[in-house]
Amino acid sequence: MRHPARGPALVALLLLTLTLTQGARAGERLQKIFVVHSYEKGHVCGQPQHDGLLTSLKEAGFVPDRNLDLRVFYMDTKRKNNTPQLIRRQASLALRQIDEYRPRILVTLDDNAFKHVALKLVDRSVSIIFSGLNGRPEDYDRQTPFMETRSRPSHNITGVYEKLHVADALRVHARMFPGTKKVLFLTDPSPTGLAIKRQVFEELNNEEVPVDWELRNASSWEKYQDLIRGANQDRRIGAIYPVALLLRDRNGRTYTAPEIFSWTTRVSRKPEIAVNYAFTRLGLFGGAAVDFHAMGRQAGDMVVNILRGRPPGDIPIEEARRFALTFNLKRARQLGITIPTEILLAADEVIR
Repeated sequence: MRHPARGPALVALLLLTLTLTQGARAGERLQKIFVVHSYEKGHVCGQPQHDGLLTSLKEAGFVPDRNLDLRVFYMDTKRKNNTPQLIRRQASLALRQIDEYRPRILVTLDDNAFKHVALKLVDRSVSIIFSGLNGRPEDYDRQTPFMETRSRPSHNITGVYEKLHVADALRVHARMFPGTKKVLFLTDPSPTGLAIKRQVFEELNNEEVPVDWELRNASSWEKYQDLIRGANQDRRIGAIYPVALLLRDRNGRTYTAPEIFSWTTRVSRKPEIAVNYAFTRLGLFGGAAVDFHAMGRQAGDMVVNILRGRPPGDIPIEEARRFALTFNLKRARQLGITIPTEILLAADEVIR
């Protein structure tokens, strides 16, 4: 038996369903999120965190131009606005935009954004998530109280502390190069550099590692160059761990990661252990490195929890959980290193 009316009825039902769905989407509450980068746009540390944040939000159903309004402010404190006065000025501009925009959630990437923006908004109506924090939360809490404990912050701020996984990096390198006697760490005198220095000491003093290590502070671009050339002559040093990411020369010119690493790979004869997996794309040898994309996703998961109703003060502060195994084959060839196939197969990323 035929039902001639079934076709038109089905079409009408589909049209009604589509209309209701579009109406529901149009009626969805627009979630306002403001992201403050310490970095410039596209920075090798900031961009992967930002992308990881967006990945987490998208997977949870929060999509820009549908139910998510995302605004971004780049403080550019690594390359351009890198004096205390300029950093404070950028923070003031960011705070003004936040006050006008009135976001539900503020996300800060790296220390300058957290220290100069987030800590000005403790116990305000905005929920705050930090990512990539190098300074210890307890140290910032002594400056401006924002948490009771890491496991239960109890205020309007939580986030992801950037554990460097330095001990894991040294273990991986020593397993690949059993003859390694010593690894040289190079830091800079910037606030982030000093925080990284403390992190290195904290991690390595609490864990057993199979090699000796030394940390030297490069007070200037010229000093950094001297330390690299000195490492070339020191047979005990089997690798360098360059985390000097902001240097100035005697004329006041600023050098950041791209310039520093470009010079390093031209002059250094030692493999570099990369603190950030993206640094292998800038030419460093690689190894076990912080996965900044995964850290951004970790912070994004916290944002999703808040959007679903959980107070930030009930979300524990976490350490970055994941490191990535990554290698730059071009740099390996420059150094005359052959990486075993089984290690390359286990790597998260291989730059060819």
